[in-house]
Amino acid sequence: MQINQFEVIVVGAGAAGLFAAGRAAEQGARVLLLEKMNQPGRKLRITGKGRCNLTNIAPMREFMDHIGENSRFLRHAFSCFFSKELIDFFEQKGVPITVERGERAFPTSEQAQDIFNALVGWVEKLKVSIQKECSVTKILATEGCIQGVEVNNTQLYYAPRVILATGGCSYPATGSTGDGYKLAKSLGHNVTKIRPALVPMETKGNTAQELQGLSLKNVKASIWIDGKKKGDAFGEMMFTHFGITGPIVLTLSRKFSQELQARQAMIFSIDLKPALDDNILDARLLRDLNEHGKMKFQSALKLWLPGKLALIAGDLLKISADKLCNQISAEERKRIRLWLKDFRFEITGSRSFAEAIITAGGIDLKEVNPKTMESKLIKGLFFAGEVLDLDADTGGYNLQIAFSTAWLAGSMSS
Repeated sequence: MQINQFEVIVVGAGAAGLFAAGRAAEQGARVLLLEKMNQPGRKLRITGKGRCNLTNIAPMREFMDHIGENSRFLRHAFSCFFSKELIDFFEQKGVPITVERGERAFPTSEQAQDIFNALVGWVEKLKVSIQKECSVTKILATEGCIQGVEVNNTQLYYAPRVILATGGCSYPATGSTGDGYKLAKSLGHNVTKIRPALVPMETKGNTAQELQGLSLKNVKASIWIDGKKKGDAFGEMMFTHFGITGPIVLTLSRKFSQELQARQAMIFSIDLKPALDDNILDARLLRDLNEHGKMKFQSALKLWLPGKLALIAGDLLKISADKLCNQISAEERKRIRLWLKDFRFEITGSRSFAEAIITAGGIDLKEVNPKTMESKLIKGLFFAGEVLDLDADTGGYNLQIAFSTAWLAGSMSS
């Protein structure tokens, strides 16, 4: 057998690529894993701020709700390999897993490096050939069948099956620069419009900048487009020098990534007191203003708001900071109440792929067999992970998609 002849070639050594390569080798295939960077798994090692939110143990139906319109495509993959199987896999490899709030699963060590080490140790034990600094410049196919790949415009490697696991365009410094889309297009595949998702939002004006570094917990945010409420989320967010970020911001950015890219007029509204309805909130404001009648309004704001926000709230409300609480009129109290329930920012766009956690869009799912992850156009071509038109909310859902599709592609390509 020639040194450059393999049974399966996997392109991309991220989470999906490593897992697909290991699974194919486990099934007995001679596997070559190609990575264009000088080290595999660079994005995996920084995911979840280095903690690696591996999966989510929510029931499948609930899990699917966090994926959205393309979730049905994953039904078979999840039925074959889901969160329980993934957790068992890593624990058997010596990586204990802990489930935290929101059903999110992390390595107990809180080190993404441990997940990476387990995967690399597994594929090396299975004698997968890993070659770094190998950029696949062409996928070879004849008469609709895979023949192999061209690397660095010079070297040819042959195999009847190729798994494309190149990731998307998010965090391009880790190697995710959209190579897989170009390769798939060259073979006749359609790629749906790609855009950054789970990405911070930019806001108009300097209010967010003045609040830079402030985190808000247990708030409710909603998105308004053309005066109509389109979606909401509850949880935590943070202000930055350019706008807003944090879990609920990222979740809403994913749901409205198309509108963000189109720079469509969008309002981000924050309910700072979601646990209180209008009547209860008004009664509390009236009580506090009466009890602290001789207190300046600026000091009273600290009864209701974090210090940094209290400092600028008076200006936003157009109420003098030196005004005494017993001088606040009913109209001004109403203004305070409405603002606490509807603190608004005009969204001007999203940050770039460099700051996006995932890519929305990708290989058109209509051209992929959901039971095998094989191309319907090219025999022997398989897909796994973010290169597919699949994306989900934060919380471990995206990595599970990567591992489940990789498991299926690795199983069926062997």
